[in-house]
Amino acid sequence: MLQLRTSLLSIAILASLLVACAPGAVPTSGPTVTAADTVITRTKLDSLQAIIAELSKPIPDSTVNIGIHPIALPDTLSIIGVGDIMVGTNYPKESYLPPDFANGLWADVKTVLRDADVTFGNLEGVILNEGGIPKYCSDPSICYAFRSPEVYSYHLADAGFDVMSTANNHAGDFGDPGRENTMRVLDVLGIAHGGQLTKPTATFVRNGVRYGFAAFAPNTGTLSINDIPNAMRIVRELKQVSDVVIVSFHGGAEGSKHEHVTRQREVFYGENRGNVYEFAHAMVDAGADIILGHGPHVTRAVEVYKDRFIAYSLGNFNTYGRFNLRGPNGIAPIVKVYLHPDGRFMYGQIIPTYQSGEGGARIDAGGRVIEKIRSLTAEDFPEGSLHIDDAGYIRYLSKQTP
Repeated sequence: MLQLRTSLLSIAILASLLVACAPGAVPTSGPTVTAADTVITRTKLDSLQAIIAELSKPIPDSTVNIGIHPIALPDTLSIIGVGDIMVGTNYPKESYLPPDFANGLWADVKTVLRDADVTFGNLEGVILNEGGIPKYCSDPSICYAFRSPEVYSYHLADAGFDVMSTANNHAGDFGDPGRENTMRVLDVLGIAHGGQLTKPTATFVRNGVRYGFAAFAPNTGTLSINDIPNAMRIVRELKQVSDVVIVSFHGGAEGSKHEHVTRQREVFYGENRGNVYEFAHAMVDAGADIILGHGPHVTRAVEVYKDRFIAYSLGNFNTYGRFNLRGPNGIAPIVKVYLHPDGRFMYGQIIPTYQSGEGGARIDAGGRVIEKIRSLTAEDFPEGSLHIDDAGYIRYLSKQTP
């Protein structure tokens, strides 16, 4: 019954979104959208929220046979993690929106993203049609504000995202109106989220497994990556009510000069971006089962600590128009990690992607990010126990894995 309700919810949400963006009703260019029926309005979103409320009502006791048909939990869990997502902003001008409502930016990767028990991504910026309170920016060359219209968010559900981080330096780009609307839209889409002080954590169930999620960053209004004792407390509490705990962090200095995990506190533009090595290990010590990092806009090494997988930065995954995609900034992994039911690492896979021009994720036949992660992991964790082969598979050096 739970699976049926979940399926009905997904169908209802996507059907409503796709009707709003139906072929023939959608202009070929995002910036020219004016027709009311091509925009996901507040009324349509409230209607979707009503659907969620209806499908979320408790199932009458008479329809439940608890104990007669127990749920068989899977013996292997798969979790996909990707980095920064910002597929167009209408601020400061609509020309920063991609054509065709960003369909082309997702076409090459969405089938891959759907193929996991849980798919995670970092949502850079806010989901908001207009308005909000733009953040003050004294130097536009290093300061951007991202505001994506609601209609573009349907891709997140269509691509299979289950959970997203709202803890990063762009989550507050348009003040509380931006934060609140972003969380509202994610709720409507059925995507779990966490990281804001007003919504720090989430729990959700997939295939009978209860997942806990928390996200951290060094930015105002988010759970602090620099308050490790509090972060450990949060993770311990999540572990008490979850089978598997996923932790996300936005931390570390940015750019091609900061590809390495230094194991020290990183300061960038005067901001304490955290000691991501210390933080990740502390989260595992507190009960986290997988750590997915982002923030540097480049890919970093991976590690397994106490049988728990850590990705220190997943890079720029799917962006448009306002990101530097030169060199290492333009390659990123889709990391697919296989876990035992208790969260222990079994093995993983790097599916390589790249972006060029204005952006948009593409599968990289050249596999450049595989070699990048392999070399960074060897340099930054020479004591490690991982082997990454040419096909991108991540395995223990000394343990048997499938």
